[in-house]
Amino acid sequence: MALREEILSVIEKNSRIGIDELSAALGASEIDVANEVKAMEDAGIICGYHTMIDWSKTSIEKVMALIEVKVTPTRGMGFDSISERIYKFPQVSSLYLMSGSFDLMVIVEGKTLLEVAEFVNTKLAVLDTVQSTATHFILKKYKDHGTILTAKYEDTREKVSP
Repeated sequence: MALREEILSVIEKNSRIGIDELSAALGASEIDVANEVKAMEDAGIICGYHTMIDWSKTSIEKVMALIEVKVTPTRGMGFDSISERIYKFPQVSSLYLMSGSFDLMVIVEGKTLLEVAEFVNTKLAVLDTVQSTATHFILKKYKDHGTILTAKYEDTREKVSP
């Protein structure tokens, strides 16, 4: 595996790893690793570094919803034009072009169910190329970006033998 691929494989799972630790793990010089990381940042391969937070363990109210959106693509622009309009909303955390029965998957964050519903009703559904939406609220996260967020359920009931 090339150095670039090895770096990406490691930092995708742990973006907090230092260059010194990363270079030691890969058996490469710190200069080579630092230069490769910088080159990938400059090229837009590495787009950012994120912290995953289990909001259910905080006192901060946060609601997330997956919204299926059917749209009419625009001539010459396809889905790009409407996608750009949608991803510019601050409530939108992610946006994906999908195959299947709908066109776009929009992931939205808000403080309450009502706030998310208001966004869908007043901002998203009224866009001229949007045909329909279907909103699915996330009730609980079990795994996110490869990280298990819940403790394994252990059956504490007394065992009964026949």
